[in-house]
Amino acid sequence: MSFRRLPLFVLLLSSAAVAQPQMSPQPVVTATSPAAEQDEGGLTGSVSDETPWQDLGIAIPTFATNADVATQTSAGSTAGLGRALADVITSDLKNNGLFKPTGPDALPQPSFGQIVAPDFGVWSGRGAEMLVHGYVRANGDGSLTVGCYLYDVALRQQLVKGGWQVPPSDWRRTAHKCADLVYSRLSGESPFFDSKIAYIAETGPKDRRMKRLAIMDSDGANHRYITTGQAIALTPRYAPDYRSLLYLSYFNGYPRIYVYDLETGKQRLITQSTNPTFAPRWSPDGKWILYSMAIGGNTDIYKISAAGGGEPQRLTNTPGINIGGSFSPDGSKIVFESDRSGGQQIYVMNADGSDQKRISFFGGRAATPEWSPRGDQIAFTHIAGNFRIAVISPSGSNLRYLTDSWQDEAPTWSPNGRIVQFFRTEKGSGRTGIWQVDLTGRNERKLPTPVDASDPAWGPVRP
Repeated sequence: MSFRRLPLFVLLLSSAAVAQPQMSPQPVVTATSPAAEQDEGGLTGSVSDETPWQDLGIAIPTFATNADVATQTSAGSTAGLGRALADVITSDLKNNGLFKPTGPDALPQPSFGQIVAPDFGVWSGRGAEMLVHGYVRANGDGSLTVGCYLYDVALRQQLVKGGWQVPPSDWRRTAHKCADLVYSRLSGESPFFDSKIAYIAETGPKDRRMKRLAIMDSDGANHRYITTGQAIALTPRYAPDYRSLLYLSYFNGYPRIYVYDLETGKQRLITQSTNPTFAPRWSPDGKWILYSMAIGGNTDIYKISAAGGGEPQRLTNTPGINIGGSFSPDGSKIVFESDRSGGQQIYVMNADGSDQKRISFFGGRAATPEWSPRGDQIAFTHIAGNFRIAVISPSGSNLRYLTDSWQDEAPTWSPNGRIVQFFRTEKGSGRTGIWQVDLTGRNERKLPTPVDASDPAWGPVRP
């Protein structure tokens, strides 16, 4: 059974009303929403420039159901699932730092009929500026249908809607899809909640550290291990088509680069060597893999076909260390780190290795650069005493720090280029965990993982 978007909703309406809440009213947004084209998925466009969407109060009550039917989910029934869906959406919108959502625990529960005909007076009385309504329905074939609606309370207007038919195991994806719908409509940005994160799960003492490849949803749910830990796994990256994971494995001291198929669970060898190997990365079209390899005291960047086989192409050839290549979104350029000038700094070259130029000239060292999906910024680790996550433009200008902790490193971008994820090492304990921060540097969040975590890699939005 597939995850599919529904073009239209068929709702069973009822006449039950939402109880009037007892709460002092707060100011509501009165800016006019811009005209937008209507399509089967709802409205497109974004809130007008006069609307302070970063401060919008969004009410997200429990999703309604036409009948409380048992489902094969962790929520237990469609009624329980309705609350769980609202909780996940609330968490998504809250944790990105842009909105002020209120979840189902503090809100009245709408009836099934009110999903398409909200009592706007109730919600404006609660100070809600935006309202997310939804429903969940168990189908005869065992699947679930989930609907999501966004309303402007002040304008009493529907802004966007979406619907999905899914197997019960995919109910969380519908919540992320709904959050993406709301986020994109209000911010004008591309979605990112319905995505996954790969990382390295670390356990055991420091001299015998087990490092396993693991994946999870963007909020830390649905966690699972990919490798057993018999071989050390490092630096994973999702393929552009989301079907596989690229990672580096060390077994008995010898490095190998693998591509792991997420659907079949099989993996294939791309290349292996007796020389130290580092940081494999995909090209945007999925046809090439970059990696770095040390030979005779020098480390250079190589490119090899993602199909495997064939001789690798060496892209750098200078004394010292060249490492950490990352393609620009259009695949025309590569950013990397090099100490050819005496200390680690950031360089950019064409995809064929030509026209290598240094772009960073600040104090300290620069490591692990990664190009934003938007192409407008490069995130990296700045090492000057502490390790901090920073960004610069591709020209090397506009240096900004996003974090100011003891040891933050290895940035990876959200699919829409608005959030940077990294791993943080705690001073004293040495514990590691995955954190993320938005481009303002003000909204930090730690993601839940069952064990210590490092080397995060944020995948694209799921198809």
